[in-house]
Amino acid sequence: MNIQSNRIAGYLCGAVALAGILLGPVRATAATDANAGTWRMIVLTGPDQIYVPPPAPVNDAGYQSELAAVKSAQASMTKAQRQAVDYWNQGGVFAWNQILHGLVASADLPPEPNADNTYSAPSAANPFAFPQFPFANPPYAARSYSYVAVATYEALKVAWHYKYLYNRPTPFNAGGGVQAISPQSDLPGYPSEDGVVSAVSQTLLSTLFPTQVAIINQKAAEQQQAAIQAGRATASDIAAGVELGKAVAAIFLTRAANDGLKAAGGTQAQWDALAAAAVARGETPWRSMETPPRPPMLPLYGQVKGWMMTPDDFLKERPGPPPSTSSSQMAKELADVKYAASHITRAQAATSYKWADGASSPTPPGHWNVIADTYLQSTDWSEVRMARALALLNMSQQDAAIGCWDTKFAYFNPRPAQLDRSLKTQIALPNFPAYESGHSTFSAAAAVVLTYLFPQGAAYFNAQRDEAALSRFYSGIHYKSDIDVGVTHGIAIGGYTVRFAQSDGADFSK
Repeated sequence: MNIQSNRIAGYLCGAVALAGILLGPVRATAATDANAGTWRMIVLTGPDQIYVPPPAPVNDAGYQSELAAVKSAQASMTKAQRQAVDYWNQGGVFAWNQILHGLVASADLPPEPNADNTYSAPSAANPFAFPQFPFANPPYAARSYSYVAVATYEALKVAWHYKYLYNRPTPFNAGGGVQAISPQSDLPGYPSEDGVVSAVSQTLLSTLFPTQVAIINQKAAEQQQAAIQAGRATASDIAAGVELGKAVAAIFLTRAANDGLKAAGGTQAQWDALAAAAVARGETPWRSMETPPRPPMLPLYGQVKGWMMTPDDFLKERPGPPPSTSSSQMAKELADVKYAASHITRAQAATSYKWADGASSPTPPGHWNVIADTYLQSTDWSEVRMARALALLNMSQQDAAIGCWDTKFAYFNPRPAQLDRSLKTQIALPNFPAYESGHSTFSAAAAVVLTYLFPQGAAYFNAQRDEAALSRFYSGIHYKSDIDVGVTHGIAIGGYTVRFAQSDGADFSK
């Protein structure tokens, strides 16, 4: 196991201990959402885009042999296997999101400079070379969370279509003495949701985090075996789910290969043009404050393909310009942020560190996934509805990343510490322009979506949004206008996702 794998394992153990995932109570899943196969698709054209062949009937000799194999696997279960069953009984959708938190945190370290003070970009074509691929910065993380979440959701809607088309029961409902070592329901077993979720996650994450294929493959195999030993799937249930998941994942990999990320780093000529455009407007352009200067983080990320928003939507929602760097308003805002950073209280410092979300963290989009965890764990939602929630949340986070980065590099506004070198920040200075605040944009979009999903948590979500936004002011890395505009922009971006959700056929309010 390499250093990164050890860091992932350590992160996952910490997350498990904090959340009580491994040894805590199994989340009840009473709901089945039998009509989920009719819910509105996002990328696929419909459930019949993927063909799943009919299963053997329950009285088939081959299927009876599979049931016997399940009974045998249950009878010989080791303590470690029983722990794995308990872990995966929380739901594969939730568990893989936790695993992704660890993958992001393990890769969220900015590349070091070369000996000649230049920087090399991580390469997907040679992921083990220095610096290793990926650098899971906030935009890359938002994209990763969203691809896995949306692909899983689409694949499960297809699975639900075929589950109720063929209606073959789970092993513990098929007779023959198989035990139910998992939450019981009348959900049909074929194709297996565990097979679907493990295959989607394994396929996409192996591309997004190629240096971690070994641990990804191990978790996928563990989930599939746990589903059999829990009594909710046979080998053929799993196999059908895996094939379905791989087919859907392939469609998403094609989308990802052409979504604009490959060009998002830009070139030196493009970076120079952004600075020259700011100068031509009479402004002081942003520049890296690191030594040696670091290339800007994904300056063309604003051109990446969104989920709920078109390029015209992003342009329409782009905020107006920040205060001019030569204006009295900017001078006042600079003085305000300098005073806040130099007179920070203990409570404000705690807020600053809580929301730092820098190196070795799941990043701001992941932070909002963690906030969602407690609410998701308290539900009795089916796997497909759980997947819907994470898809909605993470589509909004990816669209927020695109909209925010479009704004940042459209205006190329300098950070406070660039305009006043005596200003001491409380946390590391991000390597991209100030206007608008990414934390504010991510947090506002997330709060809108989570309020839609969990209206009872609205006050808490909005309080966390405001805390996250203000943390950047306390830290000395953002002007107040960065924060206020980011919140407004994020609210608008989150609204696109909520409007989709309100008409997707799954809205509880209908």
